[in-house]
Amino acid sequence: MKRTMMSLIGVAVALAAVSGVAAVAAPDGGTGEKAGTGTRLPVQRSALLCPAPTSSEVGETAYTAFAPKGAAAGADTKKGTAQLLPAGTVKDAGGDQGKGKNGKGSKGGKGKTGGADPAGSQVLPPPDTKPVVPLRQAGTPVTTTTDSPDAPALVGSADGTLAPGWTVQQTTAVAAGSGRGLLGLGCTAPDTTFWFPGVSTATDRQDYVHLTNPDPVPAVVDLELLGKDGSLAGSAGEDITVPPHTTVPVLLSTLTTAPTTNASLHVVAREGRVGAAVQATDSKLGSDWLPAAADPSPSVVLPGIPKDATSVRLVALAPGQADADLKVQLATPTGLITPAGLETLHLKSGMTTAVDLKDVTKGEAGSLVLTPSGGDAKAPVAAALRVTRGKGDKQEMAFIPATRPVEKRATAADNGAKGSTLSLVAPEKGKDAKVKVTASAGSGGGTPVTKTYTVKGGTTLDVAPPRPQGLKGSYALTVEPEPGSGPVYAARMLERPQGGVPAFTVQTLPDDRGSVVVPTAGQKLSVLTD
Repeated sequence: MKRTMMSLIGVAVALAAVSGVAAVAAPDGGTGEKAGTGTRLPVQRSALLCPAPTSSEVGETAYTAFAPKGAAAGADTKKGTAQLLPAGTVKDAGGDQGKGKNGKGSKGGKGKTGGADPAGSQVLPPPDTKPVVPLRQAGTPVTTTTDSPDAPALVGSADGTLAPGWTVQQTTAVAAGSGRGLLGLGCTAPDTTFWFPGVSTATDRQDYVHLTNPDPVPAVVDLELLGKDGSLAGSAGEDITVPPHTTVPVLLSTLTTAPTTNASLHVVAREGRVGAAVQATDSKLGSDWLPAAADPSPSVVLPGIPKDATSVRLVALAPGQADADLKVQLATPTGLITPAGLETLHLKSGMTTAVDLKDVTKGEAGSLVLTPSGGDAKAPVAAALRVTRGKGDKQEMAFIPATRPVEKRATAADNGAKGSTLSLVAPEKGKDAKVKVTASAGSGGGTPVTKTYTVKGGTTLDVAPPRPQGLKGSYALTVEPEPGSGPVYAARMLERPQGGVPAFTVQTLPDDRGSVVVPTAGQKLSVLTD
């Protein structure tokens, strides 16, 4: 054994592997804010992935890109770039996308751009390589639209001053058919593990998980479906190869012989990394994206249940080795209450539990708060809500996964002159949250506006967000807790009615992780190496 020293630069690289690439400079050089034993600096590179939006002939998708102005102030001031490029798509020659030999999922390809691979799948090249929504400056959104049913998945990155807080919103309106409705998704960063409570393999649902590889080497992914009794019968989703710069859609019902209404999907990249999102289509309730839930935690918050929700279903599981006992509360505009008949919830390890909360909000804004019900047991939990608005054949669904708190800043793009609702929840009683919300300039013009809100601890605040003066086009919202604020979580709902259907979509607003903490200059960490 020999002892070596890890320098500040080495530490910064380790941190960058998780959160992006940080600008490294002496803490006394004015490049960032002091944070405990280190200095918080903006990241210098971010990656995002957007799945293929829709195959509908009557769908239109808008992509809106945005980076907060001044997010990288004081760091490397070189002009940044931010853009997305089309990805290739794997389609199964036999018609079952994502299902290859012996039902074990599509083997993808070997990075080819055309032709069939040994498993019978075909790797189709992107229709073109023209950048999508390239961003040239911070503070002003850029929007583009497409109505192509063959619109590809997108992979891209931002660097320099545009990297911190870079956000891309994908919003699709489908006018008719089984997939009709409004589908919204904040494009996601690549990772190695994802949890999706709320998926379904029942006959009235078609759920596809879209796996997108941003890197120049193949990724190998395992999929596991968990129902009320654990792993679903016949579940087979191992060794799915996702070729470089390519997306693979997998129909979840092809992975099991046990149709299940309420299930959870676990996505694990054993080699490489991927982006993952589930597109859910219900024969009666329309369609929307189900984003991954926040990493399993003993306490979870699901913000932004619409006040006019006619049905709310909670789907949750304890993915660890221990059962979880949870206290269930609804944060209303006036305080925390217990939903009727559901004071506590017991989750068995590795099994999915679903609870119908019906019209739990009773005409008021609300957010669901799940916390350990007592004792020392603090088993981690993953959870999501399926929310329905409307009645009869005029219903529409959306999903709200558990999300991370807003620590420094969160962003929601693609807001219009009307149809946006911002939900802010301070889940801890006695810990008020004070939040600064800024409406950016519009994509076609307008002057930014900032407003500050106070959210009483234990309550949810629903507001029509501030709107830029002289708005033209769409705009972005940034949410920033003030110093000394209590914990706060956020979500944004978009409403765009379609022929009497209350079409809507909800995006949770987790912290954008646009900065990293770098140890102070001169700090040395000893590590042992062979």
